[in-house]
Amino acid sequence: MTPVQKLAGLVLLILVAMAASFGAAWQVQDWRLGKMQAEEGAQFEADLAAISNAAAAQARAEQNKRQALEQSLAISDQQHIKELSDAQRNQALLRDRLATADVRLSVLLDATDSASGCNMPTTPGAVGVVHAARRAQLDPAHAQRIIGITDVGDQGLIALRACQAYAKEVSTPK
Repeated sequence: MTPVQKLAGLVLLILVAMAASFGAAWQVQDWRLGKMQAEEGAQFEADLAAISNAAAAQARAEQNKRQALEQSLAISDQQHIKELSDAQRNQALLRDRLATADVRLSVLLDATDSASGCNMPTTPGAVGVVHAARRAQLDPAHAQRIIGITDVGDQGLIALRACQAYAKEVSTPK
């Protein structure tokens, strides 16, 4: 062999050794990178599972809150309906009693007012017993109008209480 061939063979041997070492280093780095990617993938899946579980728990908690609020509002609504129907029934009974003259509405008169023009005595007489100060009975038609006005007022107060209870229930943190 000639020295040039020896030198060429040596250079070729060095190049093959360098290529093999680069290939081996490349393979080792690939294994390390693959292992690191697998670990990161497992960590990512664990993090994703934890986030999913937390989101599901929060959604269940919000759903439970919503159901509790719906139940509370249903109970409040039933109470409101009961109060309203009771008030309407009581007003209807009072209107019926007024219409049959079973009950008469009256107003107190000021005993010191000389402009009232009422000469009824404040002491009991032979015809009846007066338990309080002087009173004047209202005309049945006017009494019916007053009862109608108070009926609307009662319904308004019941609705206002229901709205206030709803606002309080919704705005109170739990």
